[in-house]
Amino acid sequence: MRRALATGIELDDDPARVDIDAVHDFLANHSYWAEGRDRETVERLVRAAQRVVGLYHGQRQIGFARVVTDDASLAYLADVYVLPEYRGRGLGLELVRETIEGGPYAHRRWLLHTRDAHDLYARFGFCKPTERLMERPPG
Repeated sequence: MRRALATGIELDDDPARVDIDAVHDFLANHSYWAEGRDRETVERLVRAAQRVVGLYHGQRQIGFARVVTDDASLAYLADVYVLPEYRGRGLGLELVRETIEGGPYAHRRWLLHTRDAHDLYARFGFCKPTERLMERPPG
């Protein structure tokens, strides 16, 4: 899947296109959930994911999401981000929509851990969260 969103911005689920250095930089240095994560771990997690979706402005990686699944009933959404300077344009909404609804796991039970962005995930059927966990029942 490769889909244009706005001038020069597109979604792409090609794992070979993921800029591991850019993803590592954001996760290790700018996220609350993966602060200090080493590059090798980021690369291993990206390569082991059953699906990755990148958000790109030209060749620059500006967002990312990855999916881990048991290939039967459950999918876990992880490491979702959009760079701060690109937020507020609906790009995060499109990134999450494509990751959850556009791929092969759309009808699975979805889980994610987060302490923010609850309203965004609620748009995709995730239930009211506990302190950190949100769940979207199978559909």
